[in-house]
Amino acid sequence: MANLLSSLFLLFVAAAAVHHRQALSITSPSDVAALKAFKSAVDPASIPRWSCLASWNFSAADPCSVPRRSYFTCGLSCSSSSSGGPAQITLITLDPAGYSGTLSPLVSGLSRLAVLDLSDNSFRGPIPSSLSSLSALTTLSLRANSFSGAVPALAGLKTLQSLDLSYNSLSGSLPSSLSSLPSLTRLDLSFNRLTGSIPKLPPNLLELALRGNSLSGPLSKDSFAGSAQLEVVELGHNSLAGALEPWLFLLPSVQQIDLANNSLARVDVPTPPTAGGGGGGSLVAVDLGFNRIEGLVPGSFASYPQLSSLSLRHNRLRGDIPTEFGRKATLRRLFLDGNYLTGKPPEGLLSRGSAVAFGSLGDNCLRECPASSQLCAPSQKPDAVCKQAYGGGRPRS
Repeated sequence: MANLLSSLFLLFVAAAAVHHRQALSITSPSDVAALKAFKSAVDPASIPRWSCLASWNFSAADPCSVPRRSYFTCGLSCSSSSSGGPAQITLITLDPAGYSGTLSPLVSGLSRLAVLDLSDNSFRGPIPSSLSSLSALTTLSLRANSFSGAVPALAGLKTLQSLDLSYNSLSGSLPSSLSSLPSLTRLDLSFNRLTGSIPKLPPNLLELALRGNSLSGPLSKDSFAGSAQLEVVELGHNSLAGALEPWLFLLPSVQQIDLANNSLARVDVPTPPTAGGGGGGSLVAVDLGFNRIEGLVPGSFASYPQLSSLSLRHNRLRGDIPTEFGRKATLRRLFLDGNYLTGKPPEGLLSRGSAVAFGSLGDNCLRECPASSQLCAPSQKPDAVCKQAYGGGRPRS
């Protein structure tokens, strides 16, 4: 009799355990399948025992069960259905554990996924175009991996606000479908292998970062048409050429412009409208260093009321430094070194009360830039180099 009672007790415990596991199966089956496919595409040898993915044990627990003491301890978040249906995955944010493998197209089955962040790992292969079906996605960050191939068309992501695919090995041209992302405010495709020109930008973009690619040709006003909210333009370290036209500096909300390390030959800087009259009033920092810009230093830069940082270093500029720079109270950083500037630095620029705290006027053809001034370092070009640059004549001093 005792043995029978013991056996019945064990059967009861086993049945209760099964019922408990079933009760914890609260995640949508389609989401569980997508998570399993996602993990199976990761190289097992690249999953450290202490990592988030190592805690994803589908045979031991349900992904959305709580509390998560031993399994699914990190890397995802869930949201319960308001109608009482199964929970669904809303966020996948992996730790930078060195995961490698491919990105399973089945991740597109996560219909309520809002955030997908796999940054700082070693995922490889193409980025699946099926990501475009993630209709709830607001943030997509695949930064600092080894993804290759083209930037996928993501026209279906109407809610996407931030797209970061920087520091990968993506190639080809930028897709024209970018302009059809109405909610996108931040786009970073820096340090890839992208070529061609810049297409029409999304209408509500605040930050544009395309540094460290091989983009070429002149900047087109059509690409930036309607970019009324654009604040940051980072296009340094490309192969952009031609002239910078006035419209760029007069974008209504622009604050920072970085076009250093390109092949620009000319810059046309307009005087900004008067207060309340339009664009340019918010411009804070401009970096056009290491180009091939010729002509005079644009004195109109001093007319931008909030400009605090200006770099035109290592171009082919000539003539005097505009006198307005010596009187601009907001200018804290000024780099004009590596050109062929002549004459005497403006009054006030080298004085103790000067607003400029960092910068350089060195490596020019200035003849009255005292070596005792930190702003005049490094030393000026030799006379022979300056005479040659001015056609054998003596630069005006």
